[in-house]
Amino acid sequence: MTPDSFAFITGLVKSRSGLVLTPDKGYMLETRLGPLLKRDGLASLNALATRLRDPRAAALADAVTEALTTNESSFFRDGKPFEHLRQVLPGLARARQAGAALRIWSAACSTGQEAYSIAMLLRELSLEGRRVEIIGTDISGNVVARAREGYFTQFEVQRGLPARLLVKHFRQEDGRWRVSPEVRGMARFERGNLLGDLRGFGRFDVIFCRNVLIYFDAPTKMRVLNALAAQLLPDGVLYLGGAETVLGLTDRLVPIAGERGAYARPREAALVG
Repeated sequence: MTPDSFAFITGLVKSRSGLVLTPDKGYMLETRLGPLLKRDGLASLNALATRLRDPRAAALADAVTEALTTNESSFFRDGKPFEHLRQVLPGLARARQAGAALRIWSAACSTGQEAYSIAMLLRELSLEGRRVEIIGTDISGNVVARAREGYFTQFEVQRGLPARLLVKHFRQEDGRWRVSPEVRGMARFERGNLLGDLRGFGRFDVIFCRNVLIYFDAPTKMRVLNALAAQLLPDGVLYLGGAETVLGLTDRLVPIAGERGAYARPREAALVG
């Protein structure tokens, strides 16, 4: 693959997803795009770059972007954000007007483990009948489809899912584990791009956008964080990954004292800890 072809493909993926691929990631292109080359009868990554330059190759560009984005998730990942969520949800529920739903967004939801973890947590809370909407979005149509189906392998359910919740909320089907209809019914999944217009999703009480910013450069991180802040209600909470921060990137979000990875809009930060 020529440097020009590498630059074109990675530039296209960055413009579509925010993902930054440095020159040392050439092996990733060869490994992940190999099936696409075979599918489309392309001899090399150089040939792929040539095809992608055609304005009519939008579907191929989508497929390339999906193949190169990382879809990594697990149930109750890192634990602490879910413990904090358990603490703050009752207060958020009390602060809302009668009849208003609590809205929780799992951004870059991958195959749905995060959204379903939130749903299982909610089934153990008493929110005095408060209705809750859980929305999961991801740039990849393939993983969104998987999330909707709610099937997981033995390996996937062993990553972070307590045995009692597996027994309570999952059923074995065709050699896999499937989330119960009751839990599946609590979450809906849609395609969504964090670099797109997020206003159509509405505003949220809680946003999870964890372990996503690590793949972006600083300007893209700033853009996404400001967009997320605009969709967060004034007393809402944003959860980022443990290695991610808003510091030096935006003044529209500040850390919640004592809670690593939890952020709020500035004037509200002291009220939701």
